Amino acid sequence: MTDQPPVRTGVIGAGSMGENHARVYSELRTVDLVGVADRDREVARRVAAEYGTDAVDFETLLDRCDAVTVAVPTHAHADVVSRCLEAGLDVLVEKPIAGSVEEGRALAELAREHGRVLQVGHIERFNPAVGMLEELVDDLEIISVEAERLGPPVNRDAPGDVVFDLMIHDVDVVGAVLGREPTSISAIGAADGRYATATMEYGDVVAALTASRVTQKKVRRLTVTARECLVEVDYLEQSVLIHRDSYPEYLTDDGQSRYRHESVVERPRIATSEPLRCELESFLEAVRSGSDPEVTAEDGVAALETVQAIDAKLGGRRGREVNAR
Repeated sequence: MTDQPPVRTGVIGAGSMGENHARVYSELRTVDLVGVADRDREVARRVAAEYGTDAVDFETLLDRCDAVTVAVPTHAHADVVSRCLEAGLDVLVEKPIAGSVEEGRALAELAREHGRVLQVGHIERFNPAVGMLEELVDDLEIISVEAERLGPPVNRDAPGDVVFDLMIHDVDVVGAVLGREPTSISAIGAADGRYATATMEYGDVVAALTASRVTQKKVRRLTVTARECLVEVDYLEQSVLIHRDSYPEYLTDDGQSRYRHESVVERPRIATSEPLRCELESFLEAVRSGSDPEVTAEDGVAALETVQAIDAKLGGRRGREVNAR
């Protein structure tokens, strides 16, 4: 069996996320990073020089590549991704898939028409702790899911709305874990769009998601309550704790009665890894095999449809004009 030639990849959009994609591509032996494109040519030159490739214009990059990452602002996703697909390229587009559900559906259809891979960059799907959770849920009767994605303000100029920027990660994970879309949604927000909580019903399962940019501690946590156990996922630590057999107990010590609550806590062994690297390796495998990606365009549309519904419950502060992180 002969080795396959390296996949010729490029990055369109050299902001912080695009630069990270360029970094990982440059580290993968099965990849030839052939260029970086950005409207700001100086930014493109800096990133290209850092990772040993060329800064090129958009059209030149289309001619050089087999596959690209698109990490431009979300309002430009529909135009940029469609041009890449029409040029015969496979595409990984950062979340959300597009600025509207209608644009997302059009991109999904275009990818099908051209027989190209279109993967959406919902990176938490590739967190090893989420992978462990997905192995566990088939044996659980889930009652509720809670997610917290909290942190302090990054800077004064950062976009305030957290639904499209942060909560969408947990919307995607919850949808993937439960294998369905919500049947009802309610939401409330505060701090000029920098704090939001959404409550959703997925049949007989309740999910409560909170996202914040005003909390003075970084938290990335998901908790599953099931009849059999309680499962805690820490995205940052890439860890999973399983609490079972919880029971109350009264103890007598020197004539004094004390109350305590005991439970058995399991900590599965997880091989930690960089989620972005896992995401790009999965994308490249789909490119080589022509198979469906781990996170499909349809998955991206479903997540966007849910966060747009949440945004509408909050008064539609941002409507369809969303910005990629």
